[in-house]
Amino acid sequence: MTPRFSVIIPAFNSAATLARAIESVQAQSWPAHEIIVVDDGSADATAEIAVGFGDAVRLLRQANSGVSVARNAGAAAATGDWLAFLDADDWYAPDRLKLHAEWIAEDAALDCLTGDYEYRDDAGILLGTSMAQHQSGRLMLAKASGAVRVVMETPAEIAAFVADHFGDTHTLSVPRARFVELGGYPTGFKVCEDVHFLTRLVAKSRRIGVVCQTLGVYVIHGGSATRRHPVAAQRENVRTLVDLARQAENFPFPVRQGVAARMQSARYNLGCALSKSGQRVAAVGAVLPSLAARPGWRSLRDVLSMIRG
Repeated sequence: MTPRFSVIIPAFNSAATLARAIESVQAQSWPAHEIIVVDDGSADATAEIAVGFGDAVRLLRQANSGVSVARNAGAAAATGDWLAFLDADDWYAPDRLKLHAEWIAEDAALDCLTGDYEYRDDAGILLGTSMAQHQSGRLMLAKASGAVRVVMETPAEIAAFVADHFGDTHTLSVPRARFVELGGYPTGFKVCEDVHFLTRLVAKSRRIGVVCQTLGVYVIHGGSATRRHPVAAQRENVRTLVDLARQAENFPFPVRQGVAARMQSARYNLGCALSKSGQRVAAVGAVLPSLAARPGWRSLRDVLSMIRG
């Protein structure tokens, strides 16, 4: 099987970075089957920049509806058999598609694939790599023992990945048919929608290919909404995970374990954000559900830390 990748780039007021993202796809050593830019109601020159690439880019336009709706629209229009996603302010490494495509061609039993990536700031300075900074990534690096490819398949690996995944949206490759089957990205959520979809995908997967090599760059913005409005962002994070936890009741046990761990971390992060804003009573209330859901020392410690401020 020779995979054909449809690369979907949602873009909202992305005139400053969209060309770089598109050019990184055009520079791939394994050519993309198509590049689809979904303009999510931009008020700047985003659409004009996409049009400037001519027939090399398919441009879809929609009223501003959020990144999930934009990604789903791109997937619905795609004609490739595999989907890859790229946010307009990030970019791919030159072999991002090749490293996945060659493996897919060799191993038809892979359900989906992911891999490592770099964190960089607005100035392009390297801040670190994802797999090294997440426990689940370090687990897979140890298993790979220097190899570029490693398969995630054991219950412990799956649980750790769901709890604190190292692969972001731009490193994920998923069969279009599976994406459609799962209903795509959830709408109505502004934070953590990628985790929601990834977890549902993992729940349907047995073998996940992991490339222990940088597949792209994720840009950390100092002025992001998450940093400017931490309480609102963490509340939204918890809201998304509550919906995911409801669905997870029917997921395999390792996935349920991972969702529970991620929920506990999200409640703790919300508590920290509330505490830092002077809302200590609300901070305690944010973490108390963890004590009921996962009784134990860690949950008790979370509550005590909020009480102490």
